Amino acid sequence: QVQLVESGGGLVQAGASLRLSCAASGDIFSNYALGWFRQAPGQAREVVAAISRGAHITHYGESVKGRFTISRDNAKNIVYLQMNSLKPEDTALYYCAAARSFNNAYTPQREADFRSWGQGTQVTVSS
Repeated sequence: QVQLVESGGGLVQAGASLRLSCAASGDIFSNYALGWFRQAPGQAREVVAAISRGAHITHYGESVKGRFTISRDNAKNIVYLQMNSLKPEDTALYYCAAARSFNNAYTPQREADFRSWGQGTQVTVSS
């Protein structure tokens, strides 16, 4: 299984941008589809974005479409989440997750599809 470590969270004002990074180790990075999830206090964890192993396919949660972009660098073993036009409702603990992938189209979006998780990085957006 791959190990994941997130970074890049912080406290920003509404309208600002942040880029989260998730560094992977322990297995062949390009064998995994990747996802970003978030969980706000008192709420269920929700998918933010997901990307197939070759980066050909991406998926976004409805609340972040047009504002967030997921990307990956398979040479560096890193997946990114570029977050623009941040809103207070984006405040949450953001997690990176990996799912073993056996084809180029696999882009999972359910928590149960992901076996490896990072510890999370906090994003707080003030109004």
